Amino acid sequence: MTITAQLLGSVRLPGAADLVDGPARAAGPDGLALRRADRLEVHRVPTLFSGAPEPAAVFPAPWPGWDRGVDAVAPDLAFAVFAGQRAVRAVGADGRTLWEYRHGCWGPVVDHPHTGDDQEVCYGLEHGSVLVSADGRLVWAHVVGEDGLERWVVLDARDGGEIGRIPLEDSAAAGSHQLALPDGETVLLCVGMGQDGVLLYAARRDGTTVAVRDLGEGLDRILVDVHPAHPRYLTVDHDCHDLRLHAPDGTVLAERDAEDLGDDRRWDYVAGFAGPDTVVAVAETGGHEDGPGHWLLDADLRPLGPVAYPSPVSGYLRPLGDDTWLTHDRTNDTLSRWTRAVP
Repeated sequence: MTITAQLLGSVRLPGAADLVDGPARAAGPDGLALRRADRLEVHRVPTLFSGAPEPAAVFPAPWPGWDRGVDAVAPDLAFAVFAGQRAVRAVGADGRTLWEYRHGCWGPVVDHPHTGDDQEVCYGLEHGSVLVSADGRLVWAHVVGEDGLERWVVLDARDGGEIGRIPLEDSAAAGSHQLALPDGETVLLCVGMGQDGVLLYAARRDGTTVAVRDLGEGLDRILVDVHPAHPRYLTVDHDCHDLRLHAPDGTVLAERDAEDLGDDRRWDYVAGFAGPDTVVAVAETGGHEDGPGHWLLDADLRPLGPVAYPSPVSGYLRPLGDDTWLTHDRTNDTLSRWTRAVP
């Protein structure tokens, strides 16, 4: 059965492709953070599609030449945290530096020389990520040490002081991203290592200790989304053959092979909870002759049908968890918000 999509609104927003194609940057309830070369903009979804696309907050980037890390914004928009090449830095909306946590350089060669210029950008695409806890009190940062070994640290959001450290001995990151489960305590870290695979961890801080669990266990799976209300998360395998729904401890609750949708189908790396009871995902044929298609599934990953739009829509999407999702049209730089049409 085909699922008809209903358009809720569209807005032309230069650079908005990153809201759909790039890593999700948390920005509090109904907020999306858009990284530009020299700043991080926070857009509230209801305002964005109400004819007033001005950002709710703007944080100047401390290193305009570096935009590869995955940044984060405090839930109350009081500050943003930037994942730099050699430091994690918290910045207020007025551009004032609140604190900085120095670490090793993400450049691909350990002990390479630096000029001492704070704005220097070293060779390489490797990067880390940060996440601000739901209560705004902690910052989780994936960083690299001066010895080239990676670690996941927990920082005090007030002053950047380190209050927890998790060594990541097996990690050789090309990049990473983090998502928090809705319990407000469990954080998931996904580390992509290119052709060498994917690592996936869960951690939570309990008092003065940090407990971590390896969720990947050699399974080579990419974290794609967390449920908006329940402690569950979605992964896709590195080769994009199957989509899985997991419990917090990694237990597989449901699984869907892409070929169940048709011969030679594969999932893309983009999927997520359109709402509490539905998942929207991108699937494509091996030959790409049909282009990528969007599919709606129920919360147990049973296919409900392909999504049909009033006019052609292709490319990635961004599920919002409130029974809506976003798409982007590169031909006119237009962002659109959709929901499932009522029969």
